[in-house]
Amino acid sequence: MIKVLLVDDDLVDRMAVLRGFSRAGLDAEIQVASDGAAALEILRSDDASLRMEHPFLVLLDLNMPGMGGLAFLEEVRKDPTLRRTIIFVLTTSDSDEDRLAAYEHLVAGYVLKSKAGRNFEGLLAMLQAYWSVVILPNKSDGV
Repeated sequence: MIKVLLVDDDLVDRMAVLRGFSRAGLDAEIQVASDGAAALEILRSDDASLRMEHPFLVLLDLNMPGMGGLAFLEEVRKDPTLRRTIIFVLTTSDSDEDRLAAYEHLVAGYVLKSKAGRNFEGLLAMLQAYWSVVILPNKSDGV
């Protein structure tokens, strides 16, 4: 089962992602956060029913009110228990500065929502293949 933390403030975009996973028939456990601060609460929670357990992937929007995606990336990469988190950016921002900043924070990929929307099934297939082929760090690896 693929585990995903979806971090996006846009309800329509969140629903589209959830619908896409469902339509693709992917066995997925998806938690949703509306901004970076809410995502960090989930990732750092002492409540086992709320916290995401490794391994998991993050789908992260950049442009959000409150704590945006780049601030979230900075916090995650500074945190010794979260720094190895696998994060894919899924955003409307086609800014070279945003893309460079995201990759400087070691994201696994940068996907424009406009391109993903036209081939969302391809994006989901890529995530499923990534999840099933790549050996991800887990809690026993000191994550």
